[in-house]
Amino acid sequence: MAITAAMVKELRELTGAGMMDAKKALTEVEGNIEAAIDWLRTKGLAKAAKKADRVAAEGLVSVAVNGGKGVAVEVNSETDFVAKNADFQKLASDIAKAALDAPDLEGLKDAKIGDKTVADAITNAIAVIGENMTLRRMAGVEGDVVVSYVHNAAGPDMGKIGVLVALKGTDNGIGKQIAMHIAATAPAALNEESLDPAVLQRELEVQTAKALEENAAAAKPKPEQVIHNNIIPGRMKKFLEESTLLNQKFVINPDITVAQAAKEAGVEIVAYERIAVGEGIEKKEEDFAAEVAKTMAGA
Repeated sequence: MAITAAMVKELRELTGAGMMDAKKALTEVEGNIEAAIDWLRTKGLAKAAKKADRVAAEGLVSVAVNGGKGVAVEVNSETDFVAKNADFQKLASDIAKAALDAPDLEGLKDAKIGDKTVADAITNAIAVIGENMTLRRMAGVEGDVVVSYVHNAAGPDMGKIGVLVALKGTDNGIGKQIAMHIAATAPAALNEESLDPAVLQRELEVQTAKALEENAAAAKPKPEQVIHNNIIPGRMKKFLEESTLLNQKFVINPDITVAQAAKEAGVEIVAYERIAVGEGIEKKEEDFAAEVAKTMAGA
């Protein structure tokens, strides 16, 4: 398979690897981006790539909380200018409130905002504002108490990142701190049990290959038993500490884990949701000069 400059550029942006290393990785795995990431990590040339790091679409995440229930919705727009529009922000807020009583995303589209369904309200907003919009995601949590937080706020309860934390017990302010922690660290799961087994298996394969290759190249190789019984388990423990919320070091006090911070505050974290605008959506990049030229040509 021919390795293009665009493929090399994408891999470099995802991993921070050098140009020649990125090209070699793609060549080794016949152009498979995900496999190339693993190849680079095995060689110690890249960190784990997060899909959330990819170029995002615009829009807002809006959150709403009522007692022990909280929801977050992502409403996308084509440009950030529209995301700052008061009518768009009101629409996002209204959709989040309607989501409190909706069973799922499809049910939300049929829910009412005034005398219109959410789907119709979005269609009308497209006609008025003149830009395409989509209701992309909805997520919710329930607990004794639910705390919300928005990062890069554009208005009340809406911003570029929305976080919900469901707690068992009485919140004394720890909920907001945990929500801010989640916004900053983007954990992959609550704990090891809720982590996608495929993610765990992939990491194990990468760390195993990396440890064996490093040991083979060492001046004084360690016994293979040491690699499998000590080094690889140690690296997997570190991975879980970094990727699961309860095992992460608490950003407010790195001397303790998030689980310990919650316990000391007398609560238990039962669920969380974190939505960042446009994560996983790849937005077409266009040369600005070419875009201006194209606009003038059509004038």
